[in-house]
This record gives sequence, structure tokens and C-alpha cells, in this order.
Amino acid sequence: MISSQVIRSSIEELKTISKIDLSVWDLEGKVVASTFESDEITPALISGFADSPADSQVIGAHHLMKVLDEEELLYILDARGSGEDAYMLGKIAVSQLQHLIIAYKERYDRNNFFQNLLLDNMLLVDIYNRAKKLHIEAFVRRAVFLIETDKEKDSATTELLNGMFSAQVGDYITAVDESNVILIKELEQEDDYTKLDQIANTIVDMMNMEAMTNVRVAYGTIVNELKEVSKSYKEAKMALDVGKIFYAEKKVTAYNTLGIGRLIYQLPINLCRIFIDEIFGSNIPSELDDETLTTINKFFENNLNVSETSRQLFVHRNTLVYRIEKLEASTGLDIRTFEDALTFKIALMVVNYMKYLDSLDY
Repeated sequence: MISSQVIRSSIEELKTISKIDLSVWDLEGKVVASTFESDEITPALISGFADSPADSQVIGAHHLMKVLDEEELLYILDARGSGEDAYMLGKIAVSQLQHLIIAYKERYDRNNFFQNLLLDNMLLVDIYNRAKKLHIEAFVRRAVFLIETDKEKDSATTELLNGMFSAQVGDYITAVDESNVILIKELEQEDDYTKLDQIANTIVDMMNMEAMTNVRVAYGTIVNELKEVSKSYKEAKMALDVGKIFYAEKKVTAYNTLGIGRLIYQLPINLCRIFIDEIFGSNIPSELDDETLTTINKFFENNLNVSETSRQLFVHRNTLVYRIEKLEASTGLDIRTFEDALTFKIALMVVNYMKYLDSLDY
């Protein structure tokens, strides 16, 4: 249902153009919006006209007309003025309000449609039948973006996204929970994953500058049919989780670049515990101090290059070697060798995954 503010804005614009006063009443005889004050039209008159079979009625200088949604009566419009001008403006106002009702109802129905589509709550035949009624293209390229927001700034995020992306070009903004906003983006034939990454980074930058909030954005793969949109959504959800667990420093995560994080994310927790116990016993990496973990991560970033790592950490080469040898003494892994470095890297990711699963229990 359209708001009273929208109705008021609409009739005030018509009043400005035509100089003819308008008012809109609901079926209970209450004024929804009006450009004038009058005691000539009463709730009883409105109620009587609403119950009559007539589409319009003239009472003195007032032209009463019915505003319908298909066959359902929603409002009574009153155009105040004498002669044909008031009558014609009343008809224009009724037409405008009915088109607004259709547009707002379609917008709501589209939102409901996409929510059910994302959650797989629709049969295949219903997807295409409802899409046709809502004028939604079924066979175009799309991708789903998931924007994790601060709950307190969720409305600001949605408002900004609505300004950045328009339903007129096939983009839709919706949500299925309180923490994430979903963008279903229609793509051109030439758009690839580089384009998706640009869109995601633009969202992050705009949210930071305009809404003064930090967001994390994840997106799924490009799909070619409407029925596959839920697949891209599920991929975006996984990408968001995997990004938070394994790539916390990144603000944008793509499903098609998750790498080994995707594999670990799908491991049963029992296998993770067995693996960690096999590699570290009781001395798991989470018990290492921050200095050691920083050293290890920087060493991996520099492809096991001792000289470059010591330079970036501003420590002597021998100090770095001492830290690595100390780690080897406690874990049995020499991360200067490829095999042990690979084992340790995977183990760190598994530990982060286990900590994430533990946090979900609370």
C-alpha cells in the first residue's frame, strides 16, 4: 500500500499545476491527504458514495471519484472546483494514483518473489509464471552480491544501494535476514568477473565514504537463468563466511577465488580435530604469541624468502632464523621447507575454521 506521504506529494503536484484542490479519503471516512480544509464533505457522505455503484458523484463543487486496485475500492478522491476542469483533473488524479498503487504493489511483489527465489521456496513452474507477471526477465545474466552490514546502519546501506542500482535496469535490492543486504545484479554479455570485482569494491568504497560504515562484500558466480539465482546466492553466502574465517583482511571475497579455504570450510569438524592433533598434538598454533604468528604470516607472504621477510619486519636475519628454529622446536615443522610450510599454512587455516565453528555454538 502506498504511503500517505506519496499520495500527498502526488496531489500537491497536481494542485500546483492546475490550481484545483484535491483530497483523498480512506474507506473509513478519514482524510489520507488533502490540499484544502473543508467541512462540506463528511465521513457519512464518503461512506455513502463508497457503498453506491456509481464511479463518480458531484456534490456541490466537489467531484467524488473512486480509486480502485483492479476491482477493489481503496480510496475516494475529491476534486474541488466547478466545471469540466475539476472533473478532468479528478480523472487524471485517479489514474495517477491507480498507477502508483500498481507500481508499489509490483515493487512489494517483486521483493517477495526474489526472497522466495533466493531461499528456494518456489517450484520451477512458479518461478517463470510469476516472473512473467512481474515483468522480470528470465534469461539474462545475473550475479548475487551479499553485503554484510552493521545492523544499526542497515537502513542507510539499503538506501545507498537503491541509489546506486536501479530496478529499471534489472537490479534488485532485498534481504532475507537482519545482517545482510542482497543485490541481484543484471549483467551485460561482456561483463566478466573483473567487472564483478569492480562493482564489489565500488560498494565498499561508497559505503565507507557516504554511509560512514565498513562493510564486507561477497559475490557468487555468474548465472544465465532466473532459476539459478539461488545458486549464486548460496555461493555468495559461502564466500562471505570463508572470507571472514580465512581472509579477514579482505573486504571483498569472490566465490570463484576461494582456493583452499573452500575445501577446509567443507571439512567435518572431527576430521579437522584429527588433523590438528596429528600435526601439533596439544600445542596448536592458536597458542603461539602474536609476534610469532606475524613472523610466520609475513614469511609466507614473501614466499619463504628469509632476507625479504627480515627486511619488512625490520629485524636482523639471524633474529628471524632464531624465531623459525624456535617454532620448529615446538611444532616439529621447519617452515623454510616447502612441505612443512604448506602443512603449517593449512593447519593455521584449519585452526581458524575450528575457532569459527566454536564461536557459532555461543
